[in-house]
Amino acid sequence: MIEFYSETDFQLENKAEIKKWISEVIISEGYEVGNIIYIFCDDEYLHKLNVEFLDHDTLTDILSFDYCLGKEINGEVYISIERVMDNATDFKTHFHNELHRVIIHGIFHFCGYKDKTDVEEKLMREKESSALHSLSQM
Repeated sequence: MIEFYSETDFQLENKAEIKKWISEVIISEGYEVGNIIYIFCDDEYLHKLNVEFLDHDTLTDILSFDYCLGKEINGEVYISIERVMDNATDFKTHFHNELHRVIIHGIFHFCGYKDKTDVEEKLMREKESSALHSLSQM
């Protein structure tokens, strides 16, 4: 089950299509869909979580908490809409494109992909780009 909640006034459009896309990506990676919760929030909300749970005193666009059980993807994904907006401007892309990239980024972390080294980050970006392409084909 994939659910979307908001701690801000943001509301995700096309929820059914996004759920289907996320599910297809998970299955294509050889995993099963478990319980995945997305919480859209603002910078302040996400910053508090970043400090409390990771001891990082920085702003971020996404935090993911992995509760996977074997091949079943379970977790919570917190996304700062403010960071996504700023990143879209910085990366010269549309807001929805950046939002979808961040949405699927959390899933790829749950599937075991990392992005700490240059090689890992390159692979993560390739996976995100491929997933975004598949969404555009839906």
